[in-house]
Amino acid sequence: MKLSGAEIIWECLIREGVDVVFGYPGGAILPTYDALNKYTDRIHHVLVRHEQGATHMADGYARASGRVGVAIATSGPGATNMVTGLATAMMDSTPMVCITGQVPLNAIGTDAFQETDVTGCTLPVTKHNYLVTDIHELAYTIREAFHIARTGRPGPVLVDIPKDVQNQVIDFIYPEGPIELPGYQPPKEAHEADLVAALELIKAAQKPIILAGHGVTMSGAEKELRDFAEITQTPIALTILGKGAIDEKHPLVIGMMGMHGEAAANQAIQEADLLIALGMRFDDRVTGNTKSYSPNSRKIHVEIDPSEINKNIQVDVGINGDLATVLRQLNPRLKSLEHKAWFRQIMDWKEDTNMRDIVQNSLPDGKLWAPHVIADIWKFTGGEAVTSTDVGQHQMWEAQYYPHARPRTLLTSGGLGTMGFGFPAAIGAKFAMPEEEVWAIVGDGGFQMTLCELATAKQENININIAIINNAYLGMVRQWQQMFYNERYIATPMVNPDFVLLAEAYGIPARRITTREEIEGAVEWARSINGPALLEFVVEQHDIVYPMVPAGADLHDMIRRPTDLVSQDWDNPNAV
Repeated sequence: MKLSGAEIIWECLIREGVDVVFGYPGGAILPTYDALNKYTDRIHHVLVRHEQGATHMADGYARASGRVGVAIATSGPGATNMVTGLATAMMDSTPMVCITGQVPLNAIGTDAFQETDVTGCTLPVTKHNYLVTDIHELAYTIREAFHIARTGRPGPVLVDIPKDVQNQVIDFIYPEGPIELPGYQPPKEAHEADLVAALELIKAAQKPIILAGHGVTMSGAEKELRDFAEITQTPIALTILGKGAIDEKHPLVIGMMGMHGEAAANQAIQEADLLIALGMRFDDRVTGNTKSYSPNSRKIHVEIDPSEINKNIQVDVGINGDLATVLRQLNPRLKSLEHKAWFRQIMDWKEDTNMRDIVQNSLPDGKLWAPHVIADIWKFTGGEAVTSTDVGQHQMWEAQYYPHARPRTLLTSGGLGTMGFGFPAAIGAKFAMPEEEVWAIVGDGGFQMTLCELATAKQENININIAIINNAYLGMVRQWQQMFYNERYIATPMVNPDFVLLAEAYGIPARRITTREEIEGAVEWARSINGPALLEFVVEQHDIVYPMVPAGADLHDMIRRPTDLVSQDWDNPNAV
C-alpha cells in the first residue's frame, strides 16, 4: 500500500507495540501529527506542555512497564528541549525512542528557521541516533531504533526525520526478519571459565555480600537474584535504582548502600571478603573514595555493558552477559552455604544504624518532618504504590522510609540527578500501569521546573497523587551549605507560590498539611479523588538527611548524627 513517510511512522510504532506517545507539535513534525488522525483508535497522544516533560513521561512509562517509551517533538527548540530527558534516560539505561521533525533536506545546513543539528546535539546522550534522508530507509530505521533501545544495556535512541521525508509517498512493506547490526551483538551467556572462577570465589568466601543494582530489574532477574542469595545465604545491599529488585523486608536485605545508605550496608561492604556486583556500575555515590573501597575483598562483576567492567573498580572476575541468563547458569551449580558469624556481625552494625530511626521517630512535636511524611505515605498506601521522585533530600528520605517490595515501583533519576523528573515521570507511569496507585513525591524546587505539566494531568484527568515536600529551600544544596560552607545559604532560600491555589487554578483539588496528625486524612482524601490531586506538606526547613558519606570520603566514614559533624573535620568544599 502507498503511504507517506508520516503514515509509515505511525504504522511502525503500532507494530512495535506502542499504545501511547507523549509529544508537542510544531511545523517540522506537522505532517506526522496530521497523519495521526488515522491512528487515534490505536495510539493515544498525550499533549505535554514542554518537550522535556514528554521525555520524562516516556521515561516513566518505560521504567514502570519495561516497554519502550516514545516521545515526539518538532525541530530546533522542540528537539533541544528533549536533551535533558535523553541524558536522564541514558544515565539510567531507560529504553526510549524520541522522534523529531527536521527542516527539509535542501534546507539542512542553511541555518533555516528552527533548524538544529539535533543528531550532533544528542550524540553524547543517546545510545544511538539517526538522521533519515531517504524515505525507503525510514521503516527499517525505526525498527532498528526500537531494537537498539530495548536490547543489551537499554537506552534512548533518537530518530530525526526531515519534513519532506515525512511528506514523500512510497509503496510500504514493513521490513520483516531479524535485525542484523555488525558490531552490535549484546552478550547473553557467560564464558565457562568465568563461571568456574566465580564459583570458586563464592565457595571460599566467609564474608560475602551481593551488590544489586538496576540491572536486576532491567534483565528481569529478580527470581534468580533471590534464589542465588538464599542458596548461598549472602546478604544483599541495594543501589537506589536497585530498590524493589527484591522485597526490602526480605531477611537477607541489609539496605541501601552509598552516600545516604544504611551504615550497616556500607560497613559490610568495607569489611567483606567478596563483593558480588550484579547489574550495577560502581557509581561514585555508591563507592565513596575508590582508593579505600572494600580494600580486602575479591570482586565479581556481572554486567551487560563490557565498558563498565573494570571502569571504576578493578575486579577479579568480570562476567559480560545478561544478568538473568548468567544467574541461571550459576544457580544450579551452587551449593548451600552458611555465613552465621558474618550475619551476627551485620546485625550488630544494624543495631547502630537503627539509632537513626530512633532519632527520627522521636523528633519534637509541633513541626512536620519530611521523614514522617514519607513513612506515613508508605503506611497509608500499604507500601504498594508506585512512587516517583525528583532529586534531593526528599529523594533520599523516600529511599530510606518507603521500602519497596516489588520491582519497577520506585522511579527516580539516579545517574543524572534531574530535578523536575518526578512529576512527569509519574504521569508516564500511570499510562503504563493504569491499575497501579501512583504518587509523585517531589521537592518544592524540582516541582517548579515541570509544574506546567499540571495542565497535562488535568487535560488527561490522570489519576495520580502529587506530594510536594515544601521546605522553602533547595534542600540538599542547603544541607551541604550547612555542613561544609559554614551555613552560608546563598541562592538556596526560595519564595514559593501558594501551591494549593496554583493547583486549584489548574482545576486540580489540593490541600496543605502542616502537622503529622493531618497526614492520614489528607492521604486518604487524595486517594479518593478520581483524577489528579495535590498535597503540599510544609515541613521543617533545616532537617538533614542522615546518614551521609561526604563526597570523596571513605565509604565507612559516615556522618550518622549531628555529633559526627562537629567531631571530625569534614571541610571538603571541592567535592562534587
